[in-house]
Amino acid sequence: MTLLENTKALLVLVCCLIVPAAVLAETLAVTGGTVHPVSGDAYVGNVVITDGVIEAAGPDAQAPADAQIIDASGLHVYPGMIDAMSQLGLIEVNAVPATDDQAEMGLYNPHLEAATAIHPSSELIPVARANGITHTVVAPQVDDGVIAGQAAMVNLDGWTIEEMAIDASVAMVIKWPEIATRRFDFATFSVKETPFKEAKEKAEEKQKELREWFEAARHYQQAVDAGSTRFEADLKLAALAGCLEGEKPVIFAADSKRDIEAAMEFAESLGLRMILAGGRDAWEVKEMLAEKGIPVVLGIVQSLPREDDDPYDLPFSNPGQLAEAGVKIAFASGAGGGFGPGGPHSSRTTPYEAATAVAFGLSEDDAIKALTLWPAEIFGVEDRLGSIETGKIGNLIVTDGNPLEITTQVINLVIDGREISTDNMHRSLYEKYRGR
Repeated sequence: MTLLENTKALLVLVCCLIVPAAVLAETLAVTGGTVHPVSGDAYVGNVVITDGVIEAAGPDAQAPADAQIIDASGLHVYPGMIDAMSQLGLIEVNAVPATDDQAEMGLYNPHLEAATAIHPSSELIPVARANGITHTVVAPQVDDGVIAGQAAMVNLDGWTIEEMAIDASVAMVIKWPEIATRRFDFATFSVKETPFKEAKEKAEEKQKELREWFEAARHYQQAVDAGSTRFEADLKLAALAGCLEGEKPVIFAADSKRDIEAAMEFAESLGLRMILAGGRDAWEVKEMLAEKGIPVVLGIVQSLPREDDDPYDLPFSNPGQLAEAGVKIAFASGAGGGFGPGGPHSSRTTPYEAATAVAFGLSEDDAIKALTLWPAEIFGVEDRLGSIETGKIGNLIVTDGNPLEITTQVINLVIDGREISTDNMHRSLYEKYRGR
């Protein structure tokens, strides 16, 4: 080929690579279903998604002639649900340490990002999304530490974390140093008691150290803003500095009334935007949480009361009491509490945690919001997720009934505008052995 011919061939190749997005646009339309936008009243109509974003939604929304069609006639269309705090992708088999990457060594790890450890091919992800969980906040944990690291908001589909990530650093995760007088010792399989004075001193020492970390981060940021060159870069302090003045929310994991109050006072004194996780006794301070605008990512609802003289239904009624008081809530598999497999293995049952709360005072509408719109608002992504509205990410589920009901099936699953198979390990094993 001549030089001119080679040049023409190269130009053709370049043009193919930079074809306008509109030409390559992929459009999916969910038609004829009863759409529950969450942000408004339900209607029978269509939802049109182009390039992963909802382009039109309503009774009169028209599907383009070349769109891929999901016929939802006689079915229901909901926003994809969120597990508001999980360890999906961080752990596979609890008893196999090589598959457990949910926590790191050290007491203070603000620079660590859960996103870097997520395994996109985890078998637990398809199991969770087959039950309507389309995205989650993957949060690191701590063993005996305080600052676990940074949580990531991800879609539950993608070959790589870069494809999955909605916000790779959506919040900082801190386990509030609690006054723990009792702990379960797995070595002896018994409860170990610690004198209150000793437990209090240990907790206060860690709380003091935590405050010192934030104060150091404030001074570090002041030096950066002043253009000083007389200090070394510090990834830990830089990460914490991003939480000051409410820029990035901080998840404080706390359960007892005493610890919740202490964490609230701590966060307010430093100007942190607090999200409470766990919140076993949050009902006792619900008015204060509502007044300060602190949302709660609830631990496992289907649990037993902690104290012997607590009402049996206390864990079940906690969400309803909080919502009635005006506290924004969300449900999660990885915020603590409960028994059984726990963690990411329970992510698929998150809708049923909300259903249990409905039976004990939470309204059905609020339960759906606590699985969709409210967690999006809690983590500051309500402009992209949480409801079926134009301009938002196309995360939808098509069901044959109310997603809170255990008998309801997810017929179609849409994540980031793409229809995703609901096949998963549970179903394959069922098919394999059902005829035996």
